[in-house]
Amino acid sequence: MKKLIFIAALFSALSIYAKPAKKVKIGIAKIVQHVALDDIERGVIDAIKDAGIDADYDLQNANGDVGTAAQIANQFKAEKVDVAVGIATPVAVALATAIKTTPVVFGTVTDPVGAGLVSTVEHGQRNVTGMSDAIPTEQHIKLFKEAAGIKTLGYIYTSNEDNSASALSLVEKGCKEAGINLVTQSITKSDEVKQAAEAIVNRVDGIYLSTDNTVFSAIASLVNVFGKAKKPIFSGDVTAAKEGGIFMASGFNYYKAGRATGEMVVKILKGAKPASLPVKFMTDPSDSDFLIDLDSAKNCEISIDQKYIDSANFIYQNGKLSEK
Repeated sequence: MKKLIFIAALFSALSIYAKPAKKVKIGIAKIVQHVALDDIERGVIDAIKDAGIDADYDLQNANGDVGTAAQIANQFKAEKVDVAVGIATPVAVALATAIKTTPVVFGTVTDPVGAGLVSTVEHGQRNVTGMSDAIPTEQHIKLFKEAAGIKTLGYIYTSNEDNSASALSLVEKGCKEAGINLVTQSITKSDEVKQAAEAIVNRVDGIYLSTDNTVFSAIASLVNVFGKAKKPIFSGDVTAAKEGGIFMASGFNYYKAGRATGEMVVKILKGAKPASLPVKFMTDPSDSDFLIDLDSAKNCEISIDQKYIDSANFIYQNGKLSEK
């Protein structure tokens, strides 16, 4: 009897790593289209492909609209996708609300507990698990103060997103710890970003950007406003800084985060239960990038300490990006 139980347990364990025999269908939805979220999507697909899984994809973009996100969730439910992937909080919440049995894997959700997706990051909940894009906001603000000498920090956030509300509390905490003033401006959609930047730029020494997807979907307008005012920008999303105009950026590599999310999908397709998989965090130093924009520093009349340049793996200078 003990031998039979052992064999059964061994078979069950091995089934988690068995290759799916049939072509699977995967729905991937993101809240908006911008470089970081595109990198997440690409990483998910590449990880699944590299695992040797034959898959068809339904790729959807909610264009920043929560109602559209709900429609996409119902579409995935009707199509009976094998796994539904939600990139960013509003889409992930829409999927988890509509889909109760099919596995739902979220990507780039800053506060999955606060969003109600899981009750703890120690493991998934029912059919839901995923990857968090929580960033060290307090450390970023301290670094920004040290490098640029700011005394008053600006922050623009999307007031109707749980992700942004959670990030705001971290920014407030970071400013308090750093002993600097905070000036905030709320928005509800991407076409308000330029107006918000114009409203705040003359009241601050610089602006901090967390991983707010609505803000980043209109990042060019914000960079233009602060560039003209010669005020520095610190971004928690390095992908947005690779086009120039952002003084300093530190954050994890979104493509690697996409691959980590895709690897969770692979485990589920091979038999693992979402509830058994803990929320993934990008904590390894190799998962992160650090960028210094010397053109922006010159425009803002900031002298960069050599220690920051030495520690950066991306340098933007003379209109070109180089990687160490």
